[in-house]
Amino acid sequence: MDRFAIFDPDILHLPFYDDEHRRFAHQVATWCEGQGDRWKTARGGHPDDSGRRLVELLGADGWLAGLDPESETHQYPADLRTVCLAREALAYTEDLADFAYSIQSLSATPIIRFGDEEQRRRYLPPMAKGLLVGAFAVSEKEAGSEVAAVGLSARRSGADYVLDGTKAWIAHATIADLFVVVARTGEGPGPLGLTAFVVPADSPGVRVEPLDAIAPRSFGHLVLEHCRVPTEAVLGRPGKGFIIAMDLLERFRMTVAAAAIGFARRAADAALAHTRSRRAFGSTLFDLQLVKASLADMEVRLHAATLLTARAAWECDRGSRRFARYSNIAKVYATEAAQETVDAAVQLFGAAGVIRDGVPERLYRQIRSLRIYEGSTDVLRLAIADALDVRRAGHTMEATAKEER
Repeated sequence: MDRFAIFDPDILHLPFYDDEHRRFAHQVATWCEGQGDRWKTARGGHPDDSGRRLVELLGADGWLAGLDPESETHQYPADLRTVCLAREALAYTEDLADFAYSIQSLSATPIIRFGDEEQRRRYLPPMAKGLLVGAFAVSEKEAGSEVAAVGLSARRSGADYVLDGTKAWIAHATIADLFVVVARTGEGPGPLGLTAFVVPADSPGVRVEPLDAIAPRSFGHLVLEHCRVPTEAVLGRPGKGFIIAMDLLERFRMTVAAAAIGFARRAADAALAHTRSRRAFGSTLFDLQLVKASLADMEVRLHAATLLTARAAWECDRGSRRFARYSNIAKVYATEAAQETVDAAVQLFGAAGVIRDGVPERLYRQIRSLRIYEGSTDVLRLAIADALDVRRAGHTMEATAKEER
């Protein structure tokens, strides 16, 4: 596997990235290429066993070190561009590795950004080493993508909180040692009444119901029944749960786009190799004009998705207040484009593309969920459209101010 197939070197040399990012991209791509036997073993094992082993592997080899900002061991930028590059490389080579990396990063980030000194000291070092597996629990069956509609309750009981309710479709639920849970404490209506908690998985009243997903992985519903946690378990402060959840989702949507690019690039590379070698009609499939057109469309989509994602990560890392808009755009385009690319690759492979555990078939199962989690395409389109009105209003106010001057 050629490392330059994982990343487009021309895009890496754009001003969105610096030399540290380029060095990281080279290192993570080289590492991923050397894990072929481990990827094969992971695919053949139970998702729970594979998930835990992969988190441990990523931690042991230093790829999660950025989750502990106080550590002196990590040598790469602890920013969103780095996370996106890691997800792109891991998704290209092995879906389960990307899943392990992304969920560990997702669950540690709220603690990094909003945890107090004790929470950060207690949880981040073992998470960075892959010794403590995390999960982020916000979704509910009745709430879906509407974070403000979260219903799982957390009521005060003396010096503690008691949590009751169910979280749905939680990644790493069946292997997590720690959950970041968003619950309703009632400081205000809707989004004003939510609070985030750090809940150890071995707390009394915590139960997980395993689920089988299209692409096998650690997945389940989280049930909390009279689960008592101390006030020290509150992340940030009471009533800040909505802000924590949205801050996290807005940052990680661009990383989902990066994973989609990894899947799509793998599909495009596989399709190109197949059409160049497959004999048909006296020549190769690649020589057929319709095949060339399909491959060209893949390349166009890849370039657009990669540039949109790089821009979103760059905006976030430079502190832009409008980065969420670019993150939403990148996720919508990259995940939809990746679905089209993977589907086109299956079509070019023909019957060989639907054989179980072949590259096209695996990608076809793996790509579908990216259009749903961290904000479905339909919901994000509404957010993007709403931002147009805000931007237009801002431009109108600016123009009016200039005229008055």
